[in-house]
Amino acid sequence: MTNPSFEFSRAITRRPAASIIDGLRAEDTGSPSLTGMLAAHQAYVVALKSTGAQVIELDPLEAFPDAVFVEDTALCLPQGAILMRPGAPSRMGEVAHMAPVLRDCYDDLREIKGPGHIEGGDILVTGREVLVGRSDRTDAAGVAELAEIVGEWGHSLREVFTPPGVLHFKTDCSLMDAETILSTKRLSASGCFDGYKVLDVAEGEEAAANAIRFNNLVLFPAGFPRTAEMLSNAGYEVVEIDNSDCAKLDGGMSCLSLRF
Repeated sequence: MTNPSFEFSRAITRRPAASIIDGLRAEDTGSPSLTGMLAAHQAYVVALKSTGAQVIELDPLEAFPDAVFVEDTALCLPQGAILMRPGAPSRMGEVAHMAPVLRDCYDDLREIKGPGHIEGGDILVTGREVLVGRSDRTDAAGVAELAEIVGEWGHSLREVFTPPGVLHFKTDCSLMDAETILSTKRLSASGCFDGYKVLDVAEGEEAAANAIRFNNLVLFPAGFPRTAEMLSNAGYEVVEIDNSDCAKLDGGMSCLSLRF
């Protein structure tokens, strides 16, 4: 890779739409609050900007309730960007709205043409490889097509498996630096991170595993004090952001931005 995996100059976000209350969810724990989502989104953008990065803030898409979760629409790498092919039918149309934005940012824009499906939430780019978790949203054909594209750019791709009942691979893990991964114990126990330094989240704080390292900061969901303390003690600068409304839609810190 040409850059450490956590150093970014730009990010793309999208403001939540009023239709967010109709967003997909694996389990109904109540509808998210649009007011709460907007406030948390603003805090998220402020944190990104505080690192000196340029943040491209896109308008809401009322026709696509889950469009706030922009990470699933693309994979951004130093060599170019790849448009994904979401596994949720209601989200397929989001990609066409992201395409022109990425075309303005990249000279080389590719796309997953199918028939397979793959979402950005299942892809973790480390300092040495691209890890892709098979899930209900990402299938073998989608992984194979992505492997071909990233291989042309000099990246090695390794297929792993998302734990049963977990929406995306990155629901259970995140990159803290090029060689360090924050993970749930159920995922790290699979051996998929052998050779990396692994920080397991505290017992009962599994939802803390979806964080993002963005330049000097770790953007981290509020409400998981033991894991936050562990990261702080390990030398990371943690910024806690309210993720309570996002979590009702199975969303987390990484879902809310494309970073490059």
